[in-house]
Amino acid sequence: MLRTQLQRKIPGYKVLGLFTLILLALLALFPSPSLVAPANDSTGFIFTLLSSSAGNPWFIITVAMLCLLPLAYKKDKKTCLTLWCQFALILVLSFAAKSIMKHITEVPRPYTHELAALKLVDSAPAFYQLSADQKELVIEQAKENVSEWRIRHWEGETNYSLPSGHTIFVAVCIVFWGGFLLRNRGYLPITLLFTWGVGVAMSRIWLGMHWPTDLIASTFCAGLLYLFIPEPIKNGSQG
Repeated sequence: MLRTQLQRKIPGYKVLGLFTLILLALLALFPSPSLVAPANDSTGFIFTLLSSSAGNPWFIITVAMLCLLPLAYKKDKKTCLTLWCQFALILVLSFAAKSIMKHITEVPRPYTHELAALKLVDSAPAFYQLSADQKELVIEQAKENVSEWRIRHWEGETNYSLPSGHTIFVAVCIVFWGGFLLRNRGYLPITLLFTWGVGVAMSRIWLGMHWPTDLIASTFCAGLLYLFIPEPIKNGSQG
């Protein structure tokens, strides 16, 4: 029974593994950008759009679109409900894991180091000792040196860096729905899923929200959580 459960997860792990390798290659090829460098409006808009698609509240739209996949592949009602319940479970686990890990690791975000370099705070860890109003004031003062595209994200996310909640969400979508698509030979949708996922992950680097290690740790976290998602026992192929 355990062996059958693990075998059903192999397609998902294949897709997640390939995604992780692509992400590693891109992170090695493209170093983290200067956060005080001028930002092109087109680039800022695209990265903001990508980041928002995996963040609160717009991730709900992404979830809804992905949940249409079993309907597009004409799966029966029971299979659709099973897939949706599995996906809901791994989403809940990922949200909980993200919150717990951030509380434990307490890794400052990259932009807090930039704030320290601009002499707006004594150090990156010192930023987290400020009140919410003080944090907002410090970030507001950085507007003279930092693009508005980045500032608006800094203002909205003043918690810790590790892991990346956006990337955990992306990786969960890839391991779960990527596995579904691979089992159903949906190679074009997998490519689109990869493109979106890589775009979201790289947007977090460009915006100054995460370190490369945050992204990779997030993909491993998603892979670990996927192990705890039960697979239905039935004759024939599910999904």
